[in-house]
Amino acid sequence: MPRSSRRMALNASAAAAALCLVLAGCAGPGSSSESEGGTASADNPFGVAANTKIDIVVFDGGYGTEYAEFAAGLVEKQLGDGISVQITPSNNLSQSLQPRFVGGTPPDSFTNDGADAIPITSIQDQLEDLGDFWDTKNYDGVKVSDAVFPGVKEVGEYDDGYLNANYVMTLFSLWYSHSLFEENGWEPPTTWSEMADLCTEARAKDKYLFAFGKEAAVYYQWLVLDSAIKQGGVDVINDISNLEPGAWSNPAVKDVLDQMESLIDDDCFVPGGAGTQFTQAQAQWSNDQEALFYYSGSWIESEMKDATADGFEMTAWPAPLLDAADAALPFEAVQAGPAIPWAVPKAAASTAGGKEFLRALFSKEAASKFSELTLAPTVVEGTVPADGFGSTALASTMGVMEDAGDDLFSWVSNSYSGYYGIQDAPYWVSFLAGDITAQDLIDAQEKLSAAAAADTSKPKKEYDYGK
Repeated sequence: MPRSSRRMALNASAAAAALCLVLAGCAGPGSSSESEGGTASADNPFGVAANTKIDIVVFDGGYGTEYAEFAAGLVEKQLGDGISVQITPSNNLSQSLQPRFVGGTPPDSFTNDGADAIPITSIQDQLEDLGDFWDTKNYDGVKVSDAVFPGVKEVGEYDDGYLNANYVMTLFSLWYSHSLFEENGWEPPTTWSEMADLCTEARAKDKYLFAFGKEAAVYYQWLVLDSAIKQGGVDVINDISNLEPGAWSNPAVKDVLDQMESLIDDDCFVPGGAGTQFTQAQAQWSNDQEALFYYSGSWIESEMKDATADGFEMTAWPAPLLDAADAALPFEAVQAGPAIPWAVPKAAASTAGGKEFLRALFSKEAASKFSELTLAPTVVEGTVPADGFGSTALASTMGVMEDAGDDLFSWVSNSYSGYYGIQDAPYWVSFLAGDITAQDLIDAQEKLSAAAAADTSKPKKEYDYGK
């Protein structure tokens, strides 16, 4: 199970998912690195053999694949000797990789990300322990585990070893236009009561607080729970994730939902979200500036780069508190942590090649290029300049995480709802559209959790996001 020394990490006792019945029975052989024939050296610590064609599969999502192509070039330059790297994009990882795992021909390394990622529990025994990768030096001559933010290595630790190497630091926060706020003399709110006051000012100028789209209404679940965690402590999300009866009725959760219900009733959301495609809703915020805020991960700037108004100055802001006087965490606390996991299959033709690719990827040159291309930070420290490559979003992401200090927590990247297959998104669409009340939503979430708890077909995890 994943183990971690920081709030950002998840401790989960992993168990085999249904997919494991398919994949585990067809597991390929153990690590092939011993028989690859290469000679290890300071420049080639994993011993990638001459003329090896390293096979890399990359999720082609919001971050694209150009960063991986760049890292591939670094590997080819570093090793020479006829070694090449093939980057294969994929929009559907389970569909493209499951047959390869079953057939014993998985890639040398891959990103396990996106809506169709392969459940880690289903392939856990088929992945290389990356302990030697973390202990080796990157292309800067720095031990990889020392080159990344504290706690990053531990997030990928399972009972079978270090199976994942997460690459991107993802911040979940409110996003707003700094230039629009300056133009109107507005200050971003730190409490829900200030948020309500700002809604009144926004409506006076024919604007709204929030926009939402039908596929991403759950982003506002993240906002609600992040705010509730800050108010009531990390046990708020621990109890919800562990399917504890009544967890959704926790006063911190209920009070935040009541605040959001008041905003919905006061016409603070752009109308029609239930019928709006989510990127169109995001464009209502980033391009049309109908809404002041949008809640999302720090991929938002890259995702909306072609639909953002000139001079927008996209800026991150923490979730508001109910009452700072009795909050468990300070206002500056945010949800942020490592995401976009990379893994190396044991049955890969070149596990050495897979690890060598990661060695390049976790070097400063590749990490800095990733941030320049995607305007998102990696886990490699010291790779984003103060100006965020000209991006206010990236600069503010780094600033918000720095302001939070140790008050970081992370749960979305490995959430209970994804593991248990809880289909709660339709209820959030109905809630944000004003069709059901906060109490209706709580009741629906409680029923879904109870059903998941009673379902014996799915092994239970124990979640602990830190104290």
